[in-house]
Amino acid sequence: MSEPNTWDLSRTALLTIDLQNDFIHPEGAYGRAGQTADSIAVLPERIVPLVAALREHGGYYISAQFTLVPDARGEPLIAPHLKKLRPFLGKGDFAPGSFGNTLVDALYPADFVVEKVAYSAFYQTRLEYIMRAVGIDNLIVGGIVTNGGVASTLRDAHLRNIETVLLTDGSAAFKADVHEATLLSLATVTHEMSCQDVLTWLEAKS
Repeated sequence: MSEPNTWDLSRTALLTIDLQNDFIHPEGAYGRAGQTADSIAVLPERIVPLVAALREHGGYYISAQFTLVPDARGEPLIAPHLKKLRPFLGKGDFAPGSFGNTLVDALYPADFVVEKVAYSAFYQTRLEYIMRAVGIDNLIVGGIVTNGGVASTLRDAHLRNIETVLLTDGSAAFKADVHEATLLSLATVTHEMSCQDVLTWLEAKS
């Protein structure tokens, strides 16, 4: 893996996973169901400075957002395992164009939005098309949850020979021990840096 300090920042994007209202806002689907965590709530404000610093170098911000595609009756197409895991999800939750599906205010708007229907931001999405179209080679990745969408995206990037940095405190899970175990397991496929270390790197880059 090439060291991040050698990257061309104009060919780098910050990619966040699932930092959207239905996961984070108190009136979103998870908030209404009481499925919240302080470690998740603080992520947007922690990532905001990195987006601004990367844009200063000509880089990009991409938001990957989980989407539940509605059927002809407006009922969400929910995978059986997800329905069992999150039985509170229902009509209108994570629907395309809805409040819940939208990126949280602190980070809005992204340069590009990628709707995803599974864990990985690469699976059946337009992410790779966008990367090729604007010349993105490297990704700085944060979001939720570390052991789900974040891990799946990083592993898929690794399979595609895309260089990545995982934001160790710019990602989170609902349980701290799960987050820490996932960081350990991902160390062989990605660089791992804190948000402050990434910000220092970006601000120092000439």
